[in-house]
Amino acid sequence: MGNYKNFDSALIHGGISSDPYTGSVNVPIYQTSTFQQRVPGDYKYEYSRTKNPTREALEALITELDGGTHGFAFASGMAAITAVLSLFSQGDKILISNNVYGGTYRVLDKVFNHFGLTYRMVDTSDLTAVEEAITEDVKAVLVESPANPLLTITDLKGVGEIAHRHNLLYIVDNTFMSPYLQKPLELGADVVIYSATKYLGGHSDLVAGLVSVKDDKLAERIAFIQNSTGGVQQPFDSFLLIRGIKTLAVRMERHIENATAVAKHLQEHPAVKKVYFPGLPTAQGYEIQKAQAKGPGAMISFELEEGHDTNKFFESLQMIQLAESLGGVESLVCHPASMTHAAIPYETRQKVGITDGLIRFSVGIENIDDILQDLDLAIKESGK
Repeated sequence: MGNYKNFDSALIHGGISSDPYTGSVNVPIYQTSTFQQRVPGDYKYEYSRTKNPTREALEALITELDGGTHGFAFASGMAAITAVLSLFSQGDKILISNNVYGGTYRVLDKVFNHFGLTYRMVDTSDLTAVEEAITEDVKAVLVESPANPLLTITDLKGVGEIAHRHNLLYIVDNTFMSPYLQKPLELGADVVIYSATKYLGGHSDLVAGLVSVKDDKLAERIAFIQNSTGGVQQPFDSFLLIRGIKTLAVRMERHIENATAVAKHLQEHPAVKKVYFPGLPTAQGYEIQKAQAKGPGAMISFELEEGHDTNKFFESLQMIQLAESLGGVESLVCHPASMTHAAIPYETRQKVGITDGLIRFSVGIENIDDILQDLDLAIKESGK
């Protein structure tokens, strides 16, 4: 910990923020696969899959930002999730939020299922439903809050109390919030996962995953899996991610300001049927979100009224781009049913509310007038 008290400063100076070898104010990109040893076994770094100084600085940074004891950097958010799921054994079951990210569902349903690791989808916003879903074979609970893409809010502390009462590992995907807005380890989580591609990177120029924990033995197991399976973050992308994190505070404030304005605008728009945004007082879990996070984030989902064509809406956008991913400085929209959540069966999507008319909007940091103008034009064209 440096000579600072505030989180905004930790984003810039946290972890390992300079180079002890040269005095560089930024940790260099140690673009090497291996390291020289004086004699066999006498080394600080051995091989970059195992440990690399640039990745080490990134891992120290997320550890400090999350208030953990250990951090791990992976080549993608899915590599991070895969490593955490590799903690479990054949016959184990994991409870997951019922509108979880489609990639999480896919890797459980199509990959880990072959090895005997199963799952059950649960409305984790309902603490009674979580409790009732726990059977002898359940070993963990994996929660997203706000969840992707319906922004469902889960009482993180409440789920944590249930998980620990039953000796379950409690995992929270904190991608939508980032540590700037929400600290799951302080709310009872054992493991926090990020697709750092999103808000932490912030510029849509890298793919990365991060994990933080607060238990030494759990950290040893994850470190072994990370090294053994090899899905590690590379030095250059580690450098880019550290650079992106430095501006997280200023970016998130603008993201939230814009998203709040967009949500209110859509809520009042006659062509919009429903808006999902945790910052609206009418939103599900509004009070819980206020209690456990510093802000609502900048993700919005909405549905247009009957008679509006979503494809025409996407085609009519001029500045806002149709693309997967989120959390970059630019505004992005996507169609969850055919893009991010296409791996989830149609019946399941319908049951949890991921309809074919649902639009997910990652609100960027452009001028708010330009964002609203683009939205209004596209909505108008979609009704013709």
